[in-house]
Amino acid sequence: MSDTPSESPDFDAMARDIAEVPAVEVIVTVAVNLMSAAAVKLGLTEEGDEHRDLDEARKLVHALAGLLDATATEISSFHAAPLRDGLKSLQLAFREASLVPDEPGKGPGEKYTGPVYG
Repeated sequence: MSDTPSESPDFDAMARDIAEVPAVEVIVTVAVNLMSAAAVKLGLTEEGDEHRDLDEARKLVHALAGLLDATATEISSFHAAPLRDGLKSLQLAFREASLVPDEPGKGPGEKYTGPVYG
């Protein structure tokens, strides 16, 4: 064991690294992280219901829909199309998982996407 304190993070280097990443890549990464977290909260992973929390899933799906709506003109359809497909899949999974499904247009993110039907 060393008596020297652990080194603090090099925030300047981290800022330089972030500066080199294109905005589209940051947006897509955030969207994928939101999708992954929502899938876990919907119980769509191998662990299934162990981490299921529909209230948390609703927030994540809604945030994903807002992000995609806000950036629709900023990212190409090459990036946006699979993200929109993933969002719709999550919205449908949420509807299926809900004991009392939301009315069409009232589900998570439907404020931005419009009603989602199977």
